[in-house]
Amino acid sequence: MNVLDILKERGFIDNQTHGEELEGYLTKERRHCYIGFDPTADSLHVGHLVPIMSLAHMQRNGHIPIALVGGGTGRIGDPSGKNEMRQMMALDTIEKNVQRIKKQLSRFLDFGEGKAILANNADWLASLEYIPFLRDIGRHFSINKMIKAESYRHRIESEGGLSFIEFNYMLLQAFDFLTLFDGHNCMLQMGGSDQWGNILAGVELIRKSRQKTAFGITYKLITKSDGSKMGKTAGNAVWLDPKKTSSYEYYQFWMSTDDRDVERFLSLFTFLPMPEIKQVNKLIDADLNQAKEILAFESTCLAHGREAALKAKASSSAVFGNRIISEKILPSSSIPRENSNKSSVALPTTCVPFKKFAKGIPAYELFFHTGLTQSGGEARRLINQGGAYINGETIAAFDVLVTSDHLKDGEIILRAGKKRFHRIQIEKE
Repeated sequence: MNVLDILKERGFIDNQTHGEELEGYLTKERRHCYIGFDPTADSLHVGHLVPIMSLAHMQRNGHIPIALVGGGTGRIGDPSGKNEMRQMMALDTIEKNVQRIKKQLSRFLDFGEGKAILANNADWLASLEYIPFLRDIGRHFSINKMIKAESYRHRIESEGGLSFIEFNYMLLQAFDFLTLFDGHNCMLQMGGSDQWGNILAGVELIRKSRQKTAFGITYKLITKSDGSKMGKTAGNAVWLDPKKTSSYEYYQFWMSTDDRDVERFLSLFTFLPMPEIKQVNKLIDADLNQAKEILAFESTCLAHGREAALKAKASSSAVFGNRIISEKILPSSSIPRENSNKSSVALPTTCVPFKKFAKGIPAYELFFHTGLTQSGGEARRLINQGGAYINGETIAAFDVLVTSDHLKDGEIILRAGKKRFHRIQIEKE
């Protein structure tokens, strides 16, 4: 099966150029393709998984993916999908973000020699000379066409408008495509649906300047069945970096998947065979929950590694009870199907000096300082509404003092709502 067919079957494709020609291009192996990642933070998040997984599918089907980190374009900011201009970042911050993103992508792609390429567009954009760039590249662009692009039109009509520096972004991204075409014979750029105009600009630049046909693919914007944005939980982004979103929290994010999304998310965010995934729509109740656990395990394996996934599964079993996974449900999964060792080792943990418990710590302060709430006020409201627990028991008042008397087996387990847990361990003197 052609990789294009695989991506379509799994629900990735939103739009593409040159139908049959693109399919023919991907029929032969070792074709180069690329996706850009902006270094606007020191970690990618779950919202980036669709493009990351698409590159991984390309590699698994014999092609050579190029992950392009925008160390150059990150100095400007892409106006696509944004209501206002991005804040400028310091160059050293951008470079730190670039290095961390490269490390995360290595979880999903094999960057061994000849297998995949990590590139940084700062290598060619940072040294561009303005007059030669306008003469050689800018002359191929029509202002009339550019302002019709959805991302530009939306910003032009907004109160804040579109800055000149952002207006150049389309030219720079098109130049990226041309540079990768010249350097690696890369003829396919992929990205989110909001990148359609920028991708077409690159396709046109290659056609006009090199008289060659290049291709573009965009992927669907993934939302949950309830309409909420993919990659958010409790108002926060779900990061791929385990220091920002722990393996346990990452695991629980997938465990909380809506029943209506399980089959779709298995298709997009795991490599399990489609014939097995298609059987999930027949599952209900406890069997469907087993499929959710497999989704959580496989997704955590990809992002954090198998050892982290095993610890997260064990912690989930310790908190919610162990679930035996049937051999008949998604049999290709590597999830352990026997009883798990019940351990809370992967729970997010904070160590507190024993002496702090001598006078006691107000419960709302503990919830705030462990990150279970975003503020002390939010912690108070959570407790007053009966949504906060210590060792499984509802907290009676926000100013209840948590002391060493609350210790069980040397630790205290806090819970916010139904599924957000945090462990307090005592730091001995």
